[in-house]
Amino acid sequence: MATIRIGIAGIGFMGMIHYLAAQRAEGVTVAALQSRSAKKRAGDWTDIQGNFGPRGGMMDLSGVRVHERFEDLLADETVDLVDLCVPNPEHSCLAIQALEAGKDVLVEKPIALRVDDADAMIAAARRFGRLVMVAHILPFFPEFEFAYQAVASGEHGRLLAAHFTRVISRPDWGNAGDFVSGGGPAIDLHVHDTHFVDLVCGPPRAVRSRGVVESGVVIHLDTHYHYPDGGPIVSAVSGALATAGRPFSHGFELYLERATLSFRFDNLADEPRLSPLTIIHANGQIERPQLGSGDPIDAFARELEEAGRAVAGRVESRMLSASRARRALRSCLAEVESVLTGLAVNLSDSE
Repeated sequence: MATIRIGIAGIGFMGMIHYLAAQRAEGVTVAALQSRSAKKRAGDWTDIQGNFGPRGGMMDLSGVRVHERFEDLLADETVDLVDLCVPNPEHSCLAIQALEAGKDVLVEKPIALRVDDADAMIAAARRFGRLVMVAHILPFFPEFEFAYQAVASGEHGRLLAAHFTRVISRPDWGNAGDFVSGGGPAIDLHVHDTHFVDLVCGPPRAVRSRGVVESGVVIHLDTHYHYPDGGPIVSAVSGALATAGRPFSHGFELYLERATLSFRFDNLADEPRLSPLTIIHANGQIERPQLGSGDPIDAFARELEEAGRAVAGRVESRMLSASRARRALRSCLAEVESVLTGLAVNLSDSE
C-alpha cells in the first residue's frame, strides 16, 4: 500500500496530537502543515496544552512543507489527505474547499455545527468523487473497541442496556474561550457518546434529555435514547460541571444477556484513576481482558491508519463514516432541543 501523505491544517492541541500520532502510524506520513502562526510554523509549539497527552514543545519540522495560507496547503501536490484540526465553526467551509481542490478530507469531530453544513460536506464529497471522513476517536481506544466488538460479535448475547458517562471540568486550556462557539459541551464533548451509541446500538428513534442551562447554553445533560420495543435501554450523562480537581472522567457499563462490561477512567487531581475494563460473566467469574496500548497517542495513530487505508483503497470507513458523524451531530442538537423544551425529540424524520 502506498504511503498516504497528510497535510495538517491548524496547529493547536488537536493538530499537535495528530502530528505526534502520525509519527507512530503505519501507511501515512505528514507531508505538510498549515498554520497562521509564524511561531508554530517555525516549530515552537511550547504554548500548546490540552486535557490529555503531552504539552507542546520545540518540533523539528525539517522535511515537512510549511504553509501560512490554507489555499497553499490545498495547492501542495505532495498532500493526498487534508487533515482538518481547525475550530469547529470552520469545519464545513474548509472541508468543502479541500474536496473541491481534489483532496480527500479527514476532519476532527464534530463533523460540523449544523446538520445542513454536514449535508453539504457529504454532498460535496460525492460530487467531486473524494472521501470525507470524521475523526471520532472513541472506537480506537482499546476499551471502547473491545466493547464494540463484544456487542457486534454476539459472544455474550444481545445488548439489553447501556450507560455512558463523559464529564469534564470547565476548560482553561487551549482555545477554551472558543468552547461555547464550538458547540459547547453538548456538542463538542457529548458528540463522542452519541457517535458511539450509534455505532454500537444503531440510530435511536428519539431522544429525551434533561440538563443544566447557563446563559442559554446547555452545559450538562442526561439523555435517554429511544429504540423500538425489544431494543436496548440506553442512557448517557455528559457535560462540563465537574470542579477543577477532576478535569476528565469517562466510562461505560454494558449489560448483555450473559455478561456485564464495565470501564471507568478519572483524572483526579492530576492523578489517573483507572477501573480497567472488566467482564462480569453470568456465573460470577471476573475477567480483565488483555488490551492494546492505552496511550491516547496510539489511539490517534490507529485512527490515522484507518483513514490512510480508506484513502488507499478508495473505500468508506465504518469507523470514520461521515453519515454516522452527521447522525451523531443531529442527536446532540436534538438533545439540546429536548433540554430546552422538556419534550422528547423524534430523530426518525432526520435521515
